[in-house]
Amino acid sequence: MAQTTAAASWGSHTHPAVDDLLIQRIAEGDHDALHTLYESVGNNVYGFALSITKNTHDAEDVLQETILSVYHKAADYQGKGKPMAWIFTIARNFSLMKLREHQKTTSLEDNEILNSASYSHIDSAELRMTLQAVLKLLDSKEQQIVMLHAVEGMKNREIAEIMQIPLNTVLSKYHRAIKKLRKHLEGQIE
Repeated sequence: MAQTTAAASWGSHTHPAVDDLLIQRIAEGDHDALHTLYESVGNNVYGFALSITKNTHDAEDVLQETILSVYHKAADYQGKGKPMAWIFTIARNFSLMKLREHQKTTSLEDNEILNSASYSHIDSAELRMTLQAVLKLLDSKEQQIVMLHAVEGMKNREIAEIMQIPLNTVLSKYHRAIKKLRKHLEGQIE
């Protein structure tokens, strides 16, 4: 039961330092603001890119390209209070471009993908290991949706925008993924 309760507490991680004001500061050329952005979202953007590209080098490239793109396009950002959705959309687009560039079909071991994602905001080492282990049960899209929803705290509409899939698809994949995870965790407890 402890794992089920712990699993329910993964959500609602937010990036309080990443807001419209930070993006505005970046648009004004504030390098400290860019550093703050990188420190706040770097690991999560990398993990998200890795879940798409399945290649550590490409994920590193996507992270760097995303941060540079935010720096160069910050002045064009239309402040809607959702800078994280904007940043993850940029990361997704760069990730898909990498896939098209290389026309890759190879994949990494699931452990490498899941272990590289940032779980630094989860205090308990046991909880981090549990999260990494159970995410292996999900397919790539389900992993992305769960990471964006439960770990990043994004709303389903934002996830649908970022992943460019219908809202109903996000909802069904999220609920299917949670059902898989719950079934697995309940089996572990019995």
